Amino acid sequence: MPFISGRRTGRRGTRRYTRRDLVVLGVLLGLPVLLDLAIVWGPTLASVVLSFTSWDGIGDIEWVGTRNYTNLFTNYPQFWPAARHNLLWLAFLGLVATPFGLLLAVLIDRGVRFSRFYQSTLYMPVVLSLAVVGFIAQLVFSRDQGALNAVLGDTETPTDWLGDPDLNIWMVLLAAAWRHTGYVMILYLAGLKAVDRSLKEAAAIDGASEAQTFFRVVFPTLRPVNVIVGVITVIESLRAFDIVYAVNHGRNGLELLSVLVTDNIIGEASRIGFGSAIAVVLLTVSLGFVVTYLVQELRGEKDR
Repeated sequence: MPFISGRRTGRRGTRRYTRRDLVVLGVLLGLPVLLDLAIVWGPTLASVVLSFTSWDGIGDIEWVGTRNYTNLFTNYPQFWPAARHNLLWLAFLGLVATPFGLLLAVLIDRGVRFSRFYQSTLYMPVVLSLAVVGFIAQLVFSRDQGALNAVLGDTETPTDWLGDPDLNIWMVLLAAAWRHTGYVMILYLAGLKAVDRSLKEAAAIDGASEAQTFFRVVFPTLRPVNVIVGVITVIESLRAFDIVYAVNHGRNGLELLSVLVTDNIIGEASRIGFGSAIAVVLLTVSLGFVVTYLVQELRGEKDR
């Protein structure tokens, strides 16, 4: 017996890695970390540093301190409309597209007829890039040859859905929500499939209605999915670029912070320092939303 016990203890001892194991671990872990540093964190930190400089990408880099930020907030008229549009984008996706995606997920999860067809059809826009969605929006909302004006029969005095700065932001938001809804639907549908059926049955036995069962039993169990959907919605809202650039290059009512970053860094002006300052503002806002949301969710998990 002591001999057998000794063998078992020896087997449970710390394994000594060979040189080959260390090389494999270094490659499998080291390369992704290096790529992450080079592609994500390297440019991020470079943007933060360049935001305090004046540089055209060719000449010498001049340190200007916070002058870029001062000009951005006080002397750059495009900034505040772009910031409002980003916040409007976030509100629309968060308060309209996301609840609608949740509603579709609930309906499909109840086993309606042709649910597979609806699921595939509603998810199909997700596989399209936002640039393609922008081109589709042009086909639908174009003033002269758009499908919407043709359906409305508005041919003599057609509405310029994408040219009117009071309307175009809402048309583009509808197109972006069309894609976002399918994404949210799939995420919530996966979460609903994982809910224990016995919880619903117990609530029904206690006399709870379907609405009460969903909001008091099912929805609280979807907290992990809510975190994912919330973070994705914030990121999608603040990084929106492709769709407005495809429609009218992000001008005439479709200004966004991401478009301003692009116009200043790779545009004719080549104001890399100023464009980096806008990028840092966008990064700060993004991190603020994401970190605040995650901290609240983690606190909620701890309280439970």
